[in-house]
Amino acid sequence: MGHEGPYLQLRPLGGGREWDADPARLRPLGPAELLSARVAEANARSRTGLGLGDIRGSPRADGSKDFGR
Repeated sequence: MGHEGPYLQLRPLGGGREWDADPARLRPLGPAELLSARVAEANARSRTGLGLGDIRGSPRADGSKDFGR
């Protein structure tokens, strides 16, 4: 997070384009919001490198299923 003039520049947790935010309209995350954001981030990290084809019984790109045979 940075600042440009009177605005703070924020970026999504997962990365992406930053945007300008008025500091007077910001507030800290509540406990439930913080937990939700951290769980979403952990879930995204756990899926890194996994494709649907890696999961037994999941549909393949061609529509067939992989039953581990």
